[in-house]
Amino acid sequence: MRIVVHGQQAFGKAVLEALLKRGDNVIAVYVAPEKPGAKADPLKEAALAANLPVYQPDSYRKPEVIEQFKSLKPDLQVMAFVTLFVPEEFLNVPTHGSIQYHPSLLPAYRGASAINWPIIKGEKETGLSIFWPDNGLDTGDILVQKKTPISDTDTLGTVYFDRLFPMGVDAMLESVDLVKAGKAPRIKQDETKATYEGKCGAGNAKIDWGKPWEQIDRLIRGCNPAPGAWTTLNGATVKVFDAKPLPARDPKGIGGKLGEVVAVEAAGVTVVCADGRFKITRVQPADGKKIDAAEWAKAANIAKGAILS
Repeated sequence: MRIVVHGQQAFGKAVLEALLKRGDNVIAVYVAPEKPGAKADPLKEAALAANLPVYQPDSYRKPEVIEQFKSLKPDLQVMAFVTLFVPEEFLNVPTHGSIQYHPSLLPAYRGASAINWPIIKGEKETGLSIFWPDNGLDTGDILVQKKTPISDTDTLGTVYFDRLFPMGVDAMLESVDLVKAGKAPRIKQDETKATYEGKCGAGNAKIDWGKPWEQIDRLIRGCNPAPGAWTTLNGATVKVFDAKPLPARDPKGIGGKLGEVVAVEAAGVTVVCADGRFKITRVQPADGKKIDAAEWAKAANIAKGAILS
């Protein structure tokens, strides 16, 4: 099969390299265009290193872009982390169509932040889907799905980099093999179970110390490493990446105001929440890099009684 890889960043690169390593016939690569001044995309670099032609259109709706794609005579388009909208006219050019990776168990958690939200909302399981994209947002028929548990200590980073990333590369190869063998299923998504969450950004990531510890804990973990859960001290923003919840045995005996710093130690900064406390251990001030919370406390002159809000 004449395969075109379409994607970007580390995941796109990993899928391309896995296909090439096992001898698949990759004929070209499509990559999202870089922003002015940005470094070359890792997928683009890998494609050029393999002497593959690289295309970077800023829109897939243009007739000349579609005609260029047709001229390649592709049999399958493998979409690994694609953010630009790709219309059905482009998707249907290859003989066997296009398949795409999405890091959730569709139809649940459609959208751009499909890894953040299951953690934030307290799901015990997530996974990935390889599906046949159409003009909808993650609405196409399912080809392959894989599941993985979410533990009480998992972060966005551990769920993605430790599991959904490598599992996704393997699932892409499995899906290509199913297409080659003429055995690739097209399972309709159950629209009654569909959920969509918007992008998880700074507006969703503010810590409310008046919430129960479980909600705060899931928010911090679900936003680590991006976008980063945050709070403020004296009007200055600080992102919280690592924090250990300390549930109160008796919420009435917590002591301290909501968001109050009740201990500053070498092991971290302890803050009061609705039904317990948090020992913050790693942060990122607005104007700096990620550092240990104790180092931040010293630099910012934080003492007991300070209020995070």
